[in-house]
Amino acid sequence: MSLAEKPVETLTVEEAAQELARLAAEIAGHDKRYYADDAPTVSDAEYDALRIRNAEIEARFPELVRADSPSQKVGTAPSGTFGKVVHAVPMLSLDNTFSDEDVTDFVASVRRFLALPPDSELVFTAEPKIDGLSMSLRYENRRLVTAATRGDGATGENVTANIRTIEEIPETLPKDAPDVVEVRGEVYMRRDDFFALQKRLAETGQSIANPRNGAAGSLRQKDPEVTRTRRLRFFAYAWGEVSEPLGTTQYDVVKRFGDWGFPINDRMVRCRSVEEILAHYHAIEAERAEIPYDIDGVVYKVDRLDLQERLGFRSRSPRWATAHKFAAEKAMTVLNGIDIQVGRTGAMTPV
Repeated sequence: MSLAEKPVETLTVEEAAQELARLAAEIAGHDKRYYADDAPTVSDAEYDALRIRNAEIEARFPELVRADSPSQKVGTAPSGTFGKVVHAVPMLSLDNTFSDEDVTDFVASVRRFLALPPDSELVFTAEPKIDGLSMSLRYENRRLVTAATRGDGATGENVTANIRTIEEIPETLPKDAPDVVEVRGEVYMRRDDFFALQKRLAETGQSIANPRNGAAGSLRQKDPEVTRTRRLRFFAYAWGEVSEPLGTTQYDVVKRFGDWGFPINDRMVRCRSVEEILAHYHAIEAERAEIPYDIDGVVYKVDRLDLQERLGFRSRSPRWATAHKFAAEKAMTVLNGIDIQVGRTGAMTPV
């Protein structure tokens, strides 16, 4: 049995240190290929398994947590292709949950942190987790001045010229918008637009693995006119720096973005219990294949912004939110027929 296959509970301190070093290097490589190169080499499930193993080892051996641990980092450093933008408010990642039990534990942990009695109301928003590219749009005096990718959470890439080619993103905001506001969300590509792009690129010998890579690669084109032909879209769901409060709840602020002209997800709902949260998750999971864009889970956020402020943040993620990931997609294929190839030795091979 290799060290990578050894159960966490059987690792010695020395073995745990070796595994954490291996995982830090391997995950960093995958992060670069995913975030910077837009060319992942493993599935989401394989990547999540690496991060879960890293988290389990760190939980068992907290004294071995490395400075370069995946649990301490967000994304990857921006490339040198575009100018850099320092985020006024860091763009952090989300912790992941993978089961109904994990979600129940998450809600319980929020209640414990806030010292809320079991019968007190605690409202969450639940919305699809879009499989795209995180984006921060900065408006000053109600005009778009900067658009930046998440990068490593502190510094992102300046892609303002390319963002201006996306018709769904407003150039100006209405009079009731603050003097300074950073609207954050996800740039993505619908599947039908992705297949059309894939067909065009195939004619020149190029290829793109999936809609997420299509969105990221299209947004990072040096020529904005190329980006304009790629049919990118945007969903607003968060914010960074603001010069005045936007509202009192997550739900109301996102609805306000919709009033300003931003696309917002019509599948975002408020939930008042774990049962409602999980029912919404399984409903979205059931219709996943019919949704015209790729999603890889459902995001839950504490709705009241004053409670979000009390809960605060960990090193790379907020305590008040989590992403409930879907299992890998499964599908049925009907085999209509086979051909039998006969080799030189008479061996018959079905194709």
